[in-house]
Amino acid sequence: MATLLLDRADLEIRTADGALALYENGTRSQTVPLRLIDRVIIQGARTRLDTAVLLKLAEAGAATMLLSPRAGRQVAIVLGPAHNDAAVRLAQAQRTMDDTFCDDWARRLVVAKLRRQHRLLTRAEARRPDVRKPLFDARKGIADALAQAAEPGTACARLRGLEGSAARAYFHGYTALFAPELDFTGRNRRPPRDPVNACLSLAYTLLHFEAVRTAHAAGLDPLLGFYHRPAFGRESLACDLIEPLRPAVDDWIWRQFNTAQLRPEHFGTDKGACLIGKAGRGHFYAGWEQFAPLPRRWLRQRCARLAAQLRAQGEPWLEHFEDDEDF
Repeated sequence: MATLLLDRADLEIRTADGALALYENGTRSQTVPLRLIDRVIIQGARTRLDTAVLLKLAEAGAATMLLSPRAGRQVAIVLGPAHNDAAVRLAQAQRTMDDTFCDDWARRLVVAKLRRQHRLLTRAEARRPDVRKPLFDARKGIADALAQAAEPGTACARLRGLEGSAARAYFHGYTALFAPELDFTGRNRRPPRDPVNACLSLAYTLLHFEAVRTAHAAGLDPLLGFYHRPAFGRESLACDLIEPLRPAVDDWIWRQFNTAQLRPEHFGTDKGACLIGKAGRGHFYAGWEQFAPLPRRWLRQRCARLAAQLRAQGEPWLEHFEDDEDF
């Protein structure tokens, strides 16, 4: 199964005999069988499609993400049919109100994330002795936060503070890995103001999309998180799931710039926002498809384990309702 990236201006998409037909200037340029498509990312300006296309994709189990043409910001996600196992969602909703469960879930997420951040900077220090001091200081800050976060019984509120302090230390070291001409001095977004942040934002958006679609496919509700509390318009469970994967994305972004797959000339600015140009997006998405199978596999495994755990807890409630003669 593959990703179909639509990143060309004035593209029209139609359905034809179990496939998507792509038209440019009224002429069919490509045909892609639906059975080969796992996900669709649409970022091209003035891309035209109708509900029949979205319906066919959903029926085929392919999720569609719509990105703003220039900034790469998520606008909408269209998913396939929902999983029919109500037991999973019943238990998931109940667990969001279980402080002990949420604290334990959050602690494991944060500890995994901080360990991976520390490991990334440790490897980077061996490769970049010229910036050993900021990397050493960053690792120390992460290690201090990690020691406290790993303590059993650490509550979510405390974990958020420790994660924040670790993030400040981490980005102090991470920024030192990039060339000065990239003007990367720390994490910023909405809009990202430099090439590295533009890439981080787009990569995190793609990773979040994978978490939403994987959770949905496993029968989980992407809106109901345990560390990121449920909030209006936010897929909080997806936010939870991607936290341990962020350092892997950061490492991949560093390698893209370090190997000159992405370069300053691939970027431009508009009203203070740094935008990835067409050529840069080509390099970015090609590299992403080589990198993405590993986090996708991790998400599938993690969602499957969580769904199985919740299903076992929720099934007795379904039996109770079914056996209740007065219901």
